[in-house]
Amino acid sequence: MSIEHAAAMFEQQATACAELGSPLYAALLGLAAADIREGGPCAAALAGHEEAAGPQAMALRLLGGVHALVLTGRAPALAAHYPSAGGSTDPEHPGAAWPAFRETVAAYLPWVRDWLTRPPQTNEVGRSNLLIAGLLHVLGERRMPVRLLELGSSAGLNLLADRFRCTAPGWAFGPADSPVQLAGAWRGTLPAWLPRQAEPLVFTERLGCDLTPIDPRSADGSLALRAYVWPDQPARTARLEGALRLAAEVPTRVEAVGAGDFLRGAGVEPGTLTVVWHSVMRQYVPADEWARVEEELARLAASSSAAAPFAHIAFEPRRIGGAHPFVLAVRSGGGPVEVLAEAAPHGLPARAADPAWTVD
Repeated sequence: MSIEHAAAMFEQQATACAELGSPLYAALLGLAAADIREGGPCAAALAGHEEAAGPQAMALRLLGGVHALVLTGRAPALAAHYPSAGGSTDPEHPGAAWPAFRETVAAYLPWVRDWLTRPPQTNEVGRSNLLIAGLLHVLGERRMPVRLLELGSSAGLNLLADRFRCTAPGWAFGPADSPVQLAGAWRGTLPAWLPRQAEPLVFTERLGCDLTPIDPRSADGSLALRAYVWPDQPARTARLEGALRLAAEVPTRVEAVGAGDFLRGAGVEPGTLTVVWHSVMRQYVPADEWARVEEELARLAASSSAAAPFAHIAFEPRRIGGAHPFVLAVRSGGGPVEVLAEAAPHGLPARAADPAWTVD
């Protein structure tokens, strides 16, 4: 990967950040791209790491490493521009943070370079709104416990999706006093497939997998999760903080194993709905590994029955022509895949005026 290509990918991620409601990161990444071309501190941070992962992922890693410095009090000048640390972003000039950002990268180059070896771990709990809606649809009128298996679980926060409060006009699910409030999910009329009333769910198992799982109860783990949330998006920060409180009360288990090995040997269980779900992780899985995942999913689907059902629920980007919308899709047993909804990549909108989900 050339320096020019790396800079172009930083610019592409800058565009994505702008579209997803982070003017701070949009401005910083655009300026970082210029710094890479000029051989500045951002170029020094990337040196030798260009082939470790996709350059867009490297942009998010660099941002995460710097944000961690801000959150731990080691970059006070930059913290003044980061709302997550009590600062404020100038809405007219978000790039005003750039001099402090560049100086932070230069001053903590070994730290930032170490962060470039870590895969991004957002564990975005806003996506649980989609996942739980898909699960309620799959269950329908059935009253049976759920055995939940999650691929790419990170810290396992979304394994607790039923303990979050999801609301929209005319619809609500989850404990009203949950520290995680996922409000304003739907635009317009609720879709016919979404149950209007649903009793609390019963889980026999909550188990996830991740190549590099995070312990949300540890100082390092919670810092990594906070660092990968964009600092000028307070609603996402609040959702994460609530999920971390829940995780401290209800530990989940995430195995350090790839998705294919995780599903190998898994089977359905009588009297229980076995569910495999995942959200925005497919892009990080190599093609040969995903082929194994699909083989295992097909095996589970073929073994599904009325007495021991299986379902696959996914919230992932899907290529449609030149577009890549993020869609909620479910498959019950050996039936067809149903595309239920389209949503913002983080599950809920970054701006109150944006729709979180649209339904055809």
